Amino acid sequence: MNIEELRDYALSLKEVEEGFPFGEETLVFKTNNKIFLLVSLSAVPLQFNVKCDPERAVELRENYSAIIPGYHMNKKHWNTIIVDGSLSRNQLKECISHSYELVDGKQGKRK
Repeated sequence: MNIEELRDYALSLKEVEEGFPFGEETLVFKTNNKIFLLVSLSAVPLQFNVKCDPERAVELRENYSAIIPGYHMNKKHWNTIIVDGSLSRNQLKECISHSYELVDGKQGKRK
């Protein structure tokens, strides 16, 4: 997965906005004004941060070397995913979808 594919997938989810609130090096995707995906545009290989259920986050980190605690984020709730080819395109999409659902679900409960 490259940055274009990642961007296309994120924008295919309902009510997603993109922007650069932290500067031109970090592309941020939000739903309902809540961040669910941050992408480093300068990292090689491509890396992105996604929200994750805490128990699932630990399990993923134990099973995949390309999944580490979230860089510059709350390590309990965020993972950094390194797109080094060790995770399938479907696994990468699942990480993004899970993050989106966590953020979107919280918004739905508040309304």
